[in-house]
Amino acid sequence: MKTRIELAIAKGSISKETRNQHKGFSEWNCKVTKQDHQSIVQIIVDGRDTNAVDKEGCQLPTLVYMAREKRPGCPHNFKAGAMNALIRVSSVISNGPVILNLDCDMYANDGDAIREALCFLLDEKREHEIAFVQHPQRFDNICKNDLYANSYLVVNQVELAGIGSYDAALYCGTGCFHRRESLSGAKYPKDYRNINEAKNNDNRSVDELEKASKVLASCSYEKNTHWGKEMGLVYGCAAEDVVTGLTIQCRGWKSMYFKPNKPAFLGVAPVTLDIALVQMKRWSEGMFQIFLSKYCPFIYGHGKIKFGAQMGYCNYLLWAPLSLPTLFYVIVPPLCLGHGISLFPKVSSLWFIPFAYVFVAQNAYSICEALSCGHKLKSWWNLQRMLIIRRTTAFFFGFVDCIVKQMGLSQTAFAITAKMVTEDVMERYEQEMMEFGSSSVMFTIVATLAMLNLFSLIGGFIDIIFLDFGALGNLMCQIILCGLMVLVNVPIYEALFIRKDKGCMPFSVMFKSMFLASLACLLPYV
Repeated sequence: MKTRIELAIAKGSISKETRNQHKGFSEWNCKVTKQDHQSIVQIIVDGRDTNAVDKEGCQLPTLVYMAREKRPGCPHNFKAGAMNALIRVSSVISNGPVILNLDCDMYANDGDAIREALCFLLDEKREHEIAFVQHPQRFDNICKNDLYANSYLVVNQVELAGIGSYDAALYCGTGCFHRRESLSGAKYPKDYRNINEAKNNDNRSVDELEKASKVLASCSYEKNTHWGKEMGLVYGCAAEDVVTGLTIQCRGWKSMYFKPNKPAFLGVAPVTLDIALVQMKRWSEGMFQIFLSKYCPFIYGHGKIKFGAQMGYCNYLLWAPLSLPTLFYVIVPPLCLGHGISLFPKVSSLWFIPFAYVFVAQNAYSICEALSCGHKLKSWWNLQRMLIIRRTTAFFFGFVDCIVKQMGLSQTAFAITAKMVTEDVMERYEQEMMEFGSSSVMFTIVATLAMLNLFSLIGGFIDIIFLDFGALGNLMCQIILCGLMVLVNVPIYEALFIRKDKGCMPFSVMFKSMFLASLACLLPYV
């Protein structure tokens, strides 16, 4: 099927023979493009047909292909719009009471996943109040030491599980089983129906069902309706999944977080730094947008969800502004160190103890938590590097873009995360070599901050050794901070000066980073 589609695209036309042979091509002509086409709904397998069986004679389920209508100038609302169209079309064709939402780069890894989810949705004591069951996002291509910190072991096992204990599990956009009525805008318990009551007794033919469904997938159908507001996934936010889960919970429903020992679903994690940061920028921007909107958990969720759940949501909604204190800590202390300016108490002072306690306790707890969740020490160290890189680049750009959009200076966009990579990129990923290879602004920031800390550490040591050795006690905290930044950025220095493969830092990035770092260090002397 994939080959036939690619051949048709390459030729730019579809022969009459191909049209007659494959029903799906009948909808396409030379005027149809990816962003300008009519609604397409085709029932590929009719589950009501007793002849629709697999090679072992088992009845096949209904299988439907849908492409919603897209027209220039008509907003299609990205993933949320596609999901809402699917909800409406499926209500006509099958009206299944449970909907599984799965991203296209994920696959089912456990045949019992549906049965296990139904144990929550059909539970005798609580089934009537559970809106959705969320599985953690897990991946099958994580390298040995999790180079880009994509496994989210602590997040999955501690943070999301903790929020789930407040009956407010986050809807993560994939690997989630929904109760149809809750996703369609029903309020609990006002509009509640038993899950067994939702049956589809439609006896219309396949052609009649397809014709009726196409109307539901058209651009004009949602006009003057509650879709995207009170029904379906919420529009206008890059993190449509998180805000939709919040609105469902604020309508009285509860949600469950379920992490089985065997992953129910597995996906593909980003294998290059650029892709990983683009994904993080979209997430951080979308979640901060929720915090600044009417859907802020402390306002929209007040009196509707527990305070602990509100705090849990904000742990993620405030990713973007977290970039500001992080940037301060990786810029100001090294600059002051380079000029002998002390920012922290002397090592001999009693006031040094609180700083030392916080630093040691936080990192000791972080290491213990990571090891208990399955991380290795090296993967924990990779996580620390990625936290700094994410906060100083992706989160910062997400913060700026969100503020600009709140001021009405730009519109919400949806950056699709590409997962396809070349063979040499995959080989470097398996060898745990960070992938750069482009002149991205984010890479320039990463390299500049790495060089700034290196220059400041060297300059600080030279001043202490040759000019004022007694200043060591005053500057110890800054030396430790800069030293750790230098250690954590070792792969950056390798990409700048040592590596010669295609994944190394381009010369333009090296030149700009050294110039900017040198300028920052010399600025007070100008």
